[in-house]
Amino acid sequence: MTIEATPLNNSYIIKPNVFKDHRGSFIETYKAGMLEQAIGYKINFVQDNQSISKYGAIRGFHFQTGEFAQAKLVRVVKGEVLDVIIDLRPESSTFKQSFCYKLNEDNNHQLFIPRGFAHGFSTLSEEAIFAYKCDNFYNKASEQGIAFNDETLNIDWGIAKNHQVVSDKDLTNPSLNQYLSHLK
Repeated sequence: MTIEATPLNNSYIIKPNVFKDHRGSFIETYKAGMLEQAIGYKINFVQDNQSISKYGAIRGFHFQTGEFAQAKLVRVVKGEVLDVIIDLRPESSTFKQSFCYKLNEDNNHQLFIPRGFAHGFSTLSEEAIFAYKCDNFYNKASEQGIAFNDETLNIDWGIAKNHQVVSDKDLTNPSLNQYLSHLK
């Protein structure tokens, strides 16, 4: 397993070893000691989630605030997504910056997203099964969002506008600057 820093502070790409033979393959998808050594603190994942999305689906940007903030370890079981994160931590030198990375069933890479980040992804394949671990439980009252089409972020989701499928909830998320102005 290889762990590499992304351009955003405290987020990492995890590249697990894939063992293949005539039967198929084996992947160790999580190893606490290795991840904890890379991130510099102990993490306790308490919830696993999985979503299935069709081509063109854009989910995000989502995050939880306060005592219910979540760190996530995300991966694709089947298909391909463009995973996008935004650093929302005012004290960070990468505050308001975003990072995009393709996760798919062929590269088996994962992305560690620390607390204080917004997260979203677009489905680039016909279907994608997306799995992730969280270090805190879901709490509806602390759920927040940023507009997936925020002009200041200028994210290229890899999906033509006429093929983008977005939930009604995600269509009403505020821009990054609107969200941040409410924090002051």
